[in-house]
Amino acid sequence: MLGWRNAAGKPVKSVPAAVRRDHPDELKDLKTAVKDIDKMLSAQSERLDRQFLARRTWPFATWRERYLDHPLVGTLARRLLWTIDGRTAGYADGALRTLADEPLTEGTRVELWHPAGREPAEIVAWRDWLERHGITQPFKQAHREIYLLTDAERATGTYSNRFAAHILRQHQFHSLAAIRGWHNKLRLCVDDSAPPATRELPQWGLRAEYWIEGDGEEYGVDTTDSGSYLRLRTDQVRFYPIDAPQNSAHCYGGEYAMWLRDGRDPVAPVPLQDIPPLVLSEVLRDVDLFVGVASVGNDPTWQDGGPGGRFREYWTSYGFGELNASAETRRTLLDRLIPRLAIADRCTLEGRFLHVRGDRHTYKIHLGSGNILMSPNDQYLCIVPKSAPTTPGTGYLPYEGDRMLAVILSKAMMLAADTKITDPSILSQL
Repeated sequence: MLGWRNAAGKPVKSVPAAVRRDHPDELKDLKTAVKDIDKMLSAQSERLDRQFLARRTWPFATWRERYLDHPLVGTLARRLLWTIDGRTAGYADGALRTLADEPLTEGTRVELWHPAGREPAEIVAWRDWLERHGITQPFKQAHREIYLLTDAERATGTYSNRFAAHILRQHQFHSLAAIRGWHNKLRLCVDDSAPPATRELPQWGLRAEYWIEGDGEEYGVDTTDSGSYLRLRTDQVRFYPIDAPQNSAHCYGGEYAMWLRDGRDPVAPVPLQDIPPLVLSEVLRDVDLFVGVASVGNDPTWQDGGPGGRFREYWTSYGFGELNASAETRRTLLDRLIPRLAIADRCTLEGRFLHVRGDRHTYKIHLGSGNILMSPNDQYLCIVPKSAPTTPGTGYLPYEGDRMLAVILSKAMMLAADTKITDPSILSQL
């Protein structure tokens, strides 16, 4: 982020007139450099976030040079927790420190710390440590969701239906899957087959699969002009040995089947109880992210149910239904944030919703989708968020990257002062 100060050292909102007038070329170069750095930091943050499944370790001296002390990557690494020869440490006050704030100056092997398998008391203690030192992590680590095997998954044995029966925007899902290291083929409304979305995990000898299919039949309504489906329906998550033959299914939908060549025998999926807990948690976290970001249930303009109204039931059940793991994490954070807000006396957390008391109505903001119901009869209120909402007046945040948290807080701030709303599209609904 590029900031400016005046001659007295006070921050100013815009570029000083003298800089614009006397140094236009240097200013242009500076803005370009800042954009490039932002892009590089975003890419490095995503890369680090994927290291949990890479089982990556580093010699201490190499890690110190390439991560902790690196001029660019170090701005991320110094906000993360690391395990050094079995001891967890974070960076604060110019040094690596343990939970008790004792300096840690040397070691042999380093890896990223992950909360899976840790005692809840230890996880909470590290969250408190980060807050005490005012450290905002570049992605969720101490607050990372952990996905444990459910009774339903123990019953099915080899597959999880936890994220089945969702409707996702295909192109958004496709882009997000690529960022998270998954391979996916766009479904076209043609006579063709495609493998599931897959993530190969060579360090574990496994391949994760998320079974999906194109949704709809009407060309031009359910597809783009080029014939790719606008939406997908989701199904099972499975794991196979990494060298198992590929599954595939028709793009229109139907059963997946293993493509066998050269007389090979089919390979059974790996039982979920045999998947290492960290692998299960990280793969299901990815899939939860796909649903949480790409579901049509997050679209505030879809209260009519989309084309022909056929998604109305799904939109309602998702947009106001039970919270997923990331929304539960958001709820926990909001429980700590709300007392610090200027509108704290107008906000309460109840179940799946943040209740906001305005002067016109009381509003219920769903903590998963950000959709809003208002009193007295739970009437739906459509507010389309800005493309890049900010988190106003929240003070310290423990991690970056939760766009929905920003959406919810921005809506809460607006609705708490609902007599000051001037947007005609919103006023017409109040």
